[in-house]
Amino acid sequence: MSQQTESKKNTDTAKWSGSLGFIMAAAGSAVGMGNLWRFPMLVGENGGGAFVLVYLICIFLVGIPMIIAEITIGRAGGKDAFGSYKALNKKWGGVGILAVITSFIGLSYYAVLGGWVIRYIFASVTGASDKGSEFFQTFTTNAGSQIVYYLIFMVITILIVVRGIQKGIESSCKIMMPLLVLCMLVIVVRSCTLPGAEKGIEFFLKPDFSKLTPGAFLAALGQVFFSLSLGTGATITYGAYLGKDQKIVKSAGSIAFFDTLVAMIAGFAILPAVFAFGFDPESGPSLMFQTLPTVFGEMPGGKIFGVIFFVLVLFAAVSTSIAYLEVVVSFAVNTFHVTRTKAAVISAGLITCLGIPCALSFGMWSDIKVAGKSFFDLADYLVSNVSLPIGGILACIFIGWVWKSKNAVREITNEGKAEFKLAGVWSVLVKFVLPVLIAAVFVTSL
Repeated sequence: MSQQTESKKNTDTAKWSGSLGFIMAAAGSAVGMGNLWRFPMLVGENGGGAFVLVYLICIFLVGIPMIIAEITIGRAGGKDAFGSYKALNKKWGGVGILAVITSFIGLSYYAVLGGWVIRYIFASVTGASDKGSEFFQTFTTNAGSQIVYYLIFMVITILIVVRGIQKGIESSCKIMMPLLVLCMLVIVVRSCTLPGAEKGIEFFLKPDFSKLTPGAFLAALGQVFFSLSLGTGATITYGAYLGKDQKIVKSAGSIAFFDTLVAMIAGFAILPAVFAFGFDPESGPSLMFQTLPTVFGEMPGGKIFGVIFFVLVLFAAVSTSIAYLEVVVSFAVNTFHVTRTKAAVISAGLITCLGIPCALSFGMWSDIKVAGKSFFDLADYLVSNVSLPIGGILACIFIGWVWKSKNAVREITNEGKAEFKLAGVWSVLVKFVLPVLIAAVFVTSL
């Protein structure tokens, strides 16, 4: 069998085993640092329960409609992000290229955080992470450790993606996602039963609308985009492996529900413990890697719960990283007609080359700035503040005005066989409302 024939077989016949496999994989691509680190951080910075309420509204108004849109593009096009856009309109393949670039850059710096998580698992066992900011500073400024753990995380990602859709991505997500929820529930029980935890629970659930600002609304909208991996091409790529008999609307709702569930559980796992030990919920990005280890260090049985917590964070990080890599790999397989293994190894190698400077941004290369930002901050800015919102806006324009929402609805309803009662509402949202909302986030973030 020739290399081209083998690669064609790998992509054209690749399918999820069923809707559950697709939902677990797609939810896995969404569930990640955005849920376990960024969501509790934003809740802490934006007044607690009021922000949670705004976030839930944004999930319904923006998140679910956008998931439906991206799944539809993927299944209708039947290829990677670039191939799917191009199959539906030859002039719009560039939007898919943007998605591939987004995932490429995204994984390059996301793997840095993944490496940190692996290091914190070991540090939780020994109790070294209990020192909080002192351990964090020592570790992140050590170039050798940064690169070693970065590479370990990338190898884990490659090994899963190389195994393919069902044996690799689907199988791993079917195991990791339920374990993730189970482990988090254990942390929730321990966190919420700590003396003084009720203050954290009240902060998380009781809305204080006086603390809501316009910035909080934009932060909630941006978090929906970041958390659901919208604009990365992951949902489009995974949608291409979805059978024509599967219900897109139901799948999109399930993905959003699972992602939101994990975010809410993360809030209950983290914020009560933070309040119980008198830490600042507004401590920002340091909340997970500096504040929480200190909390675990002071908690009875803290070592055990610290290990459990960072293991579940690793599950979430890997489920997202394999989605990023799959976007790039599927593009390489379809475009350059190489085998999945070769595409995964070469793509991951190139991503690693780009990511090493990001890993060194906290130590020996911390003084090197591009446009006033470190390599890590620049990569994060380009993905979160630029390419994600632009990709979302273009996806809406494509469906609403180029491919036409009526054609999208036909795909969503399986040519009228599946019910979509809110098709009219969804079409209006995609054509008029979502582009404006996403544009507002984009302009504000700049």
